[in-house]
Amino acid sequence: MTTDIALILAVLGVTIVLFVSERLRVDVIALLIMVSLAWLRLLEPLEAFSGLASNAVISVIAVMILGHGVDRSGVMKRIIRPILRAAGTHERQLTALVSAVAGLLSAFMQNIGAAALFLPAMMRISKRTGMPVSRLLMPLGFAAILGGTCSMVGSGPLIILNDLLRQRGVRPFGIFDVTPIGLSLLAAGIAYFAVVGYRLLPAGTTANGTDGGQRRLVQTWNLPTTLHQCRIPAESPLVGRTRDEASLWSRYGLNLLALAQEGDVMFAPWRHTRFAAGQELVLLGEAKDVGRFVADNRLEEAEESGVIEDLRSEGSAGFAEAVIPMGSPVAGKSLREVALRNTFGVEPIMLLTGRRGIRDDFSDEILEPGATVIVHGLWGNVLKLEDDRSFVLATSVGGSADGRPRPSVALACFLGAILLAFSGVQLSLALLTGALAMILLGVVPIDGAYRAVDWRTVFLLAGLIPLGTAMDRTGAAALIAERMMSVLSGSHPLLVMAAISALATLFSLFLSNVAATVLLVPLVMILGAKTGIEPRALAILVAVSSANSFVLPTHQVNALLMSPGGYHNRDYLRAGGIMTVVFIIVATGVTYALFA
Repeated sequence: MTTDIALILAVLGVTIVLFVSERLRVDVIALLIMVSLAWLRLLEPLEAFSGLASNAVISVIAVMILGHGVDRSGVMKRIIRPILRAAGTHERQLTALVSAVAGLLSAFMQNIGAAALFLPAMMRISKRTGMPVSRLLMPLGFAAILGGTCSMVGSGPLIILNDLLRQRGVRPFGIFDVTPIGLSLLAAGIAYFAVVGYRLLPAGTTANGTDGGQRRLVQTWNLPTTLHQCRIPAESPLVGRTRDEASLWSRYGLNLLALAQEGDVMFAPWRHTRFAAGQELVLLGEAKDVGRFVADNRLEEAEESGVIEDLRSEGSAGFAEAVIPMGSPVAGKSLREVALRNTFGVEPIMLLTGRRGIRDDFSDEILEPGATVIVHGLWGNVLKLEDDRSFVLATSVGGSADGRPRPSVALACFLGAILLAFSGVQLSLALLTGALAMILLGVVPIDGAYRAVDWRTVFLLAGLIPLGTAMDRTGAAALIAERMMSVLSGSHPLLVMAAISALATLFSLFLSNVAATVLLVPLVMILGAKTGIEPRALAILVAVSSANSFVLPTHQVNALLMSPGGYHNRDYLRAGGIMTVVFIIVATGVTYALFA
């Protein structure tokens, strides 16, 4: 053993201890790795920091922007409805359904793309149902990783495996030769969380329902965020009355955000609009106030529709601060004279003037220059407030750059990036092209793109990549593999295959899964020739087992979901430890049955 090998193994040992103990944040650990490798001269400084420009890191940055754009465009609300309709609000049924869909998608697209597609949907489901997001995201991520083993184009190791076989003059695998192994692993993963794994998931908290700017407004002014939908029956005393006559605002403290009838929707209906039987109201306010209003007016509960989803979606609607500038045509007038709802289609929520914040009915308050009206509405309507310089928006609107949701454009950019990757374009280039298209086409403003990136995840991956390079460069990885192969010689084929699966699992935690495959496939094929085990069986077992990355957040998918799910390293160790053992058993058993 050389000095360099001893040093890199020491760095690896310290890294594992830091990950397990959680004495430091994962991004700080990653930075320590980069700096240590350079100071110990295991890598040149340029190589030690090369992870920041690696294919994996650029891919993760791009996919975060793509996922953000798809979410903000409103696409995800169309995905949520059928999922919730099929699964209801039963947690295990929901996670099993989403995991199956995400896993099957991962067979034909990069698993990080499948995870990114479903991440916003799961966040929204958490907000809507109250299920802790930490109990939804880990099963999704594991399924996306497992699904990548269902076809020979589902993951990098399986794609490169055939090239390695051709180089050695060995017959390559067909696109679906690995499918029995992959489907068995995906089924085992889904069953694991349905039967045992759900007990090991952290309780966590429900996903926050607002983005940074919206959260600031809500917290600063204690704004209501809960939406309620109810229907007006024919016998309701509300029929024929206006919102003012119903004292909706003054008596109950409620805001009427939308009025729907027979498919027609009126957002922020005017004060003179009269209620009619069959109409559905979308109300913003506290549950107790809504309860009083519903009881007093004998209203019926209504099933939530697409209208309430539009208003709940940060990509479609939200709160905004509208400041009255000097010279504004609305200065010196009351809200009633301006007819804010009828003119702009937004609902006034609160008036801030001087040191006062008026939440009650301020229809007759005079709007002075410098005063601020907090409104709620569709982003397109909110932007109208600035059209004639009546107001200046002090809040950046959500959704696309121009405030108009563009679901078709966002989805086209996302799927276009995936198709580019599927066609052979390098993953980082394909995904970054899609992200840039979203920015240029106005789906995501550039500032929003920067905010969409979780830089802790970026530095975590950037620090682990040079660690894998150093293990390969110093010969530490090859030494470990060769020592293990020599020990296995002469053992039972099942034991040999299980050990090879475990070795590939270990290497995939700190090397890239592609690097682990490139390193181990030639070695195991030599071992297969010596022991009489089918070399192709060992080769495909290595490529499949390189996806067995569940005990640490080192896989791209786990790193992507770590921050949104609020996970700690111990969460992956607890839930992923058993999954790792299940993976080795299933992968070894099915491979042995197919190729023995």
